[in-house]
Amino acid sequence: SQANFEEDIQKEPAVGHWKPLMPSKGSTEEPETGCQDAGGVDETQSTEQLNVSRLRSSSVEIREKGSEFLKEELHKAQKELKLKDKECERLSKVREQLEQELEELTASLFEEAHKMVREANTKQAASEKQLREARGKIDMLQAEVTALKTLVITSTPSSPNRELHPQLQSPSKTVFRKGHGRNKSTSSAMVSAASQNVTPEPVSRERKEVDSILFAEFQAWKESPTLDKTCSFLDRIYREDIGPCLDFTKRELSELVQVAVEQNTLTIEPAASQTLPGVKVSAEECGGPKKCALSGLPRTCKHRIMLGDSGNYYYISPSCRARITAVCNFFTYIRYIQQGLVRQDVELMFWEVMRLRREMSLAKLGFYPSEM
Repeated sequence: SQANFEEDIQKEPAVGHWKPLMPSKGSTEEPETGCQDAGGVDETQSTEQLNVSRLRSSSVEIREKGSEFLKEELHKAQKELKLKDKECERLSKVREQLEQELEELTASLFEEAHKMVREANTKQAASEKQLREARGKIDMLQAEVTALKTLVITSTPSSPNRELHPQLQSPSKTVFRKGHGRNKSTSSAMVSAASQNVTPEPVSRERKEVDSILFAEFQAWKESPTLDKTCSFLDRIYREDIGPCLDFTKRELSELVQVAVEQNTLTIEPAASQTLPGVKVSAEECGGPKKCALSGLPRTCKHRIMLGDSGNYYYISPSCRARITAVCNFFTYIRYIQQGLVRQDVELMFWEVMRLRREMSLAKLGFYPSEM
């Protein structure tokens, strides 16, 4: 049986073995054609499988490369987004800072504008006040010039004017001259002595001798006239004459009176010229027709004073009025010298100053004319 099986195997053709390329002479072409068809199909299938495997491998590679590229792009986009967020945050901070600076600048501009408006209003008010004061002084000077012209014109050798020639007056009227109506810190008697070139006659037949120290101080002051009390000329007069003359019992009111006289803002008027105004201070400080506000003594007060534009009136006795008037006359004369209105020799001006100093000394000692 085994031998038969081997024979059968040998008899059957071997399937799958390559046949020779050149067929034998006795063989037909049909078996060769069938063999070739089978080999071509296998080769085509293997080629297709190879192509499919290649396509699969290439698609996997493309997918992997695409995923890597997308990851890189996503990473770049995230970085750019973070940078954009930081830039937006920075720009928002810059905007907030600019808005804050703009608000501060606007507030400062408004504040500066209000400040400029306030300063302009203050300057305008001060200018208006100075204009009113200047107009008042101009009116006063015009009145004084008119009075001076009248005095000069009416004085002739046959009929001399007694205001221009004090030696013709009675002794009781030569020391004190009538002064201070409603004009501030001025005297009608001072106009003639300050504004004209007539040599003042001596008050009485008395001898005079120039003090070298006082004359030197006056000459130094005359070179550059000033109202500064620190100069040697005015410092001496303040210590020896003005200070004692305006030293009253009511010290606080005395200081206010001295300041008003220095600033040319003091007004003296008869007490009966107007009705009593509304008084803002106590009756004890203001005094009354029967009590002097400066000395505090019971005296008949025919005049009252007002300091500046306060509206408060203080009743004063004749003695206090004489002391204030003497100081006002002195300040009026030195103001005329400072303004260049006195055209006299230096020695004549010096003796006029000495006469005014004597009036202050006499008023301080209690001497005053009966018409006060």
